[in-house]
Formats: sequence, C-alpha cells, structure tokens
Amino acid sequence: MTDNQPSVLAGRRAVVTGGSKGIGLSIALALAGAGADVAVSARGQDELDHVAGQIRALGRRSLALSCDVTDPAQVDQLATGVLDEWGGIDILINNAGAAGSHKFIDHPDELWHRLLAINLTGTYYVTKAFVPAMVEQNWGRIINIASIASKIGGRYIAAYTASKHGVLGLTRALALELVSSQITVNAICPGYVDTPMTDSGIANIVSRTKLTEAEARTALEKTSPQNRLIEPEEVAAVAVLLAQDISKGITGQAINVDGGTVMA
Repeated sequence: MTDNQPSVLAGRRAVVTGGSKGIGLSIALALAGAGADVAVSARGQDELDHVAGQIRALGRRSLALSCDVTDPAQVDQLATGVLDEWGGIDILINNAGAAGSHKFIDHPDELWHRLLAINLTGTYYVTKAFVPAMVEQNWGRIINIASIASKIGGRYIAAYTASKHGVLGLTRALALELVSSQITVNAICPGYVDTPMTDSGIANIVSRTKLTEAEARTALEKTSPQNRLIEPEEVAAVAVLLAQDISKGITGQAINVDGGTVMA
C-alpha cells in the first residue's frame, strides 16, 4: 500500500485481465494501492511477472496467470487458479481487448471474428467463470472496460464498435440479473487513451495515410474537447471508485472518461 492512500479496498481480492500494460496495468496498480490483492492475467508471462512484482512491492498479494480470454479452457484454468489460491474473488476487471480498423467494403472476416472474440466473447467467458463465486459470497464488483465506441459509431471501426456495443449490452443485462446477489456490474467507456494500443492505432493511420506520426497523434487528440489523450490512471481512478462499498448504488452504468467527447 502507498502511505498517502486510504485502504478502501483492504481485504478485497481482484482479477484484472489484460493486466500487463496500458489501462490494465494502471488499474492493477491502483487497486493494489487502495489495499486490494490483485491477480493479473494476459498472454505474456514475463510481463505479468513484472507487474505482479510491482503489486507485491506495494505490500499486496499477487498472482500472475497467463490466459487467452478467447479460449474457454484457459479461462477456466484462470478462475481455478485464483479461486484455489485465494478462496474467492471480489472485484473483476474485464480489460483484455483489441482494436483494429478497416473500411466496411472488403472488410476482412478475420478482423470481425477476432475483435468480437476478444472484446465481447472474452468478457463473457471470464465473467461466466467468476460470477458463481461472487453469487456464493453474495457480493461482487464487475467492471468492464468498454469504450465510447460502446455508445456511438465511427468510420472504419465496424467490428470494434459492434464488439464494444455488445460489452455495454452485456453489462446492462448482468446488472439486472445479479442485483439480488449484491453484485454491481458497470462499464467504463474511455476515449483515446495514451497506451500501447493507441500507439498501434497511430501506426496504422500513418501506414494508410500521408500523415506523420505527430500529425496522426494530434488528430486523435482533437477528437476530444480537451485536445488531449486520456491518461490510463484516469480510467484506473474510476475503477477504484466503482470497486468500493460506497459505490453499491451504481450499477448498470457506462461512465465516460473521454474529456467530454460523448455526453451521453
């Protein structure tokens, strides 16, 4: 734990998918800083081990468990590993995701299937694996990292937009279904965040246009009224809020962190 942050999540056990970099890394460290034990999952074991070390340096327990969220067998192994070690789970952060863009004419079927598999079906698999433990203990926090693309459309991102709209629909359905078990289910909808995923998107823009990297980054920044990319720590702060006891009245919501890009 950090010395200057109250232990509002002391005793809580969290799982963060896609926890090795970007938003997931920031959320994992923020949860640990607030007092939670945090298991991190992604596909790269070396990066996970490094993150787990950072969490332990904050005085919290951590597990580093490799998992491809599109594979239900690996997801079941993830859940078994956490539940066997810690005996339960209190906070689930569904952050694992991917992005990609293409004009709809001649849109690659592979891109469509891959983004829905990672962003939507992966969220379904992971939530399905952990919800029974939350229901049994009659308490839980499920936080899905969606996108402002959960609420609005965008050119050239049909697959990504469809997958993130699906995440928001799943969030709302589960919020109603699990409310009697004192489980809240919410989505955080970031705009463009200063992460490796956005860097990849910028590289894609550069490869398909005549823009320089700096011009492509500026173009993304200008999509926000604040003319900037969101910092991953800003998303993490909302996740910590939603994970607390005091947030029990917030469920089925989709909270934008986008500098005012989408006001709905």
